[in-house]
Amino acid sequence: MEEKQQIQEFRFGEKTNRRRTRTMSVAASDQEEEIEEGKGKEQVVDLDHGDPTVYEQFWQKMGDRSTIVISGWQSMSYLSDVGNICWFLEPEFTKQVRRLHQSVGNAVTEDRHIVVGTGSTQLFQAALYALSPPDAFEPISVVSAIPYYSSYPSITDYLKSGLYKWAGDAYTLKGDEPYIELVTSPNNPDGSIRQAVVNRDGGTVIHDLAYYWPQYTPITCLADHDLMLFTISKCTGHAGIRIGWALVKDKEVARKMTKFIELNTIGVSKDSQLRAAKILQVVSHSCEQLGYPEDSESFFKYASRLMADRWDRLRDAVSQSGLFSLPEFMPESCNYAGEMTTPHPAFAWLKCEGGIEDCENFLRGYNILTRTGKHFGAQGNYVRVSMLDREETFDMFIERLSNIRL
Repeated sequence: MEEKQQIQEFRFGEKTNRRRTRTMSVAASDQEEEIEEGKGKEQVVDLDHGDPTVYEQFWQKMGDRSTIVISGWQSMSYLSDVGNICWFLEPEFTKQVRRLHQSVGNAVTEDRHIVVGTGSTQLFQAALYALSPPDAFEPISVVSAIPYYSSYPSITDYLKSGLYKWAGDAYTLKGDEPYIELVTSPNNPDGSIRQAVVNRDGGTVIHDLAYYWPQYTPITCLADHDLMLFTISKCTGHAGIRIGWALVKDKEVARKMTKFIELNTIGVSKDSQLRAAKILQVVSHSCEQLGYPEDSESFFKYASRLMADRWDRLRDAVSQSGLFSLPEFMPESCNYAGEMTTPHPAFAWLKCEGGIEDCENFLRGYNILTRTGKHFGAQGNYVRVSMLDREETFDMFIERLSNIRL
């Protein structure tokens, strides 16, 4: 009860200071224009994208603690660390990445090469390049188990590469040819914990661990895979910095990934890396101060309470409506929290019941924009709903969803 009260105080304490006009994306604006006149007067609730503005108030309260100043003469060279395989990787960013993983206990960093990218999307492309046989007669198949992240097919096939191609559901992969399997855990869109499903010779696996942080799921072990992808956008909410990192065991794979980024963008912004390093430093400091007076400012404790509160409210709204259902998650022992915790994923995998076959279009009739399950290889009676938007948007969504009746 006390934790929920803290969330309410944090959510509403600075409402006057955080009001602002939100510019909708072009895609959302186009969709809004098409909504029927009868219900089009209501404000559109756009939860299609996973824009992580949910943590904005926390960083407002941090004030200058997360601020850096970069002088005009700094960050002028292409080079950062010429002795490193990833020569454009800022040493301070390396230091803070290793520190954060050690503080949280969610991934092994020892004997790993760190490759920085412009978000995990560029790193994913770099990994496909690095893992694909350069002299194969046919492009290597890239697969992921349904429901898979909706952008995997388009990102994989965007360049029409002769090295790799999207081959769909990992469960349906046939033959004995080489393959690359994508494992997102916790999974986007349904929040489930995933393992590789193909498991045969000639294959490699990319583990996308963007959501393996305490606010989304219990930290049950140190992830120890050959190639692991992370991004600051889902960890701390700083999507605009456009920084991700890969933990890579194989030196040659790390070298090839670095070469891809070199050819693609000639490195990664130093300014973004330095800002990301400062953000991660603040988060790590708050983790390491647990049990002290600064405990109330622990980022992951705050974020975990916030996500738990949102999921409680969503489940109440689903119950009131009676037209929807959600996945159930079992609590597990979290090494970071030191107690049993329940998953609270970044996205809700919402299912329309009562014979509604097109859930996206049904919710759109109430000015709620979501992403259909068809984009994830699943059925149209499912939609993915972002749990990461600002409080005003989420409040409107909960109110509107709980009042939907056939």
